[in-house]
Amino acid sequence: MAGARRPNRQELVALKGRTLRIPELLALFGERVRNYQTVPMIQEALQEVGLDTRPSFTTCGLMTDMLVVTQSAVPVVEGEVEEEVQPGTLPQQSFKIGDIPSARGGVDSVKSSDLLSAATHMMRRKSYSQLPVIDGLAELKGVITWSSIAARYEMGDTPTLTNSMVRDSIPMAEVHQELFTHLPELRQHGYLLVRENNGIFVGIITGADIAGRFHKLALPFFLVGEIEFRLRLCLGPKLTGDPVRNLKGPNHSGDFSKLMFGEYVRLLDGDQSNGTHRLHADDNWKTLGWGGVDRAQFVAQLNRVRVIRNQIAHFDEQPLSEQQLDELGEFSGLLKQLL
Repeated sequence: MAGARRPNRQELVALKGRTLRIPELLALFGERVRNYQTVPMIQEALQEVGLDTRPSFTTCGLMTDMLVVTQSAVPVVEGEVEEEVQPGTLPQQSFKIGDIPSARGGVDSVKSSDLLSAATHMMRRKSYSQLPVIDGLAELKGVITWSSIAARYEMGDTPTLTNSMVRDSIPMAEVHQELFTHLPELRQHGYLLVRENNGIFVGIITGADIAGRFHKLALPFFLVGEIEFRLRLCLGPKLTGDPVRNLKGPNHSGDFSKLMFGEYVRLLDGDQSNGTHRLHADDNWKTLGWGGVDRAQFVAQLNRVRVIRNQIAHFDEQPLSEQQLDELGEFSGLLKQLL
């Protein structure tokens, strides 16, 4: 948050009635992504001048149009501090080519005037299977591959850079395009050259990049799913029924599995502002009988997991940090001990 800035009161008040998208709102605060630090900071600033967004900026899509309204104009469910992501919600943002880090990570290349030995040396040194031949920043002449070089030997020719280049059907994409539509090309060729919208080549994606990116994205989802499963096993049997109805109202079924993640927190939070819910939360904690667990720390960690869960459900641009992944893993391990 080194680049963060805090808009003054006048700037914030002037937002009322405006329609914004997430990148615009973040830019006002000198930020680029929503995460566990930026969301509370922005939320606090808006609340200080009596403003909020509809839908909530905390969980809506990155390109969703948000209306800045007074807090009284926002429908609020008692005790809810932000819009909840429903259990089992899939990510709400589509994958773009530019979401893969290597897509904008730069691309090594040689010029058409270079010797083949310069290309093969770079390929050996960096363990590349292919190397583009680019003049300037955007003039693609072809791609050198080990297979294309071998083909020249098989034909009885002496390979050169010029006669060994693959010139046709080179797999390319632009950063704004959908990733999934290009996966067949990537599978067929093993790579995908990436251009900015201005035509300049800025990166290359390989199968290994896709596997690495999906591992980073999938691991948090697996951890959060495991946490929700274990929470239901730990809390559900003892808190189904009246504890749930005390929170949701007398007409609720009392089914613990119908609660959203933020409501897990409210079931146990001894510091929430609603006095009645606070007293019920005290009773709920006693019902659990977890004498060896510090309640305040448990609730605080549960709430941090809630924030992380909402973050990953919207494919925020910035992947989870190692600290956040550790947080999920530690909490899942704690729940396992309580089963």
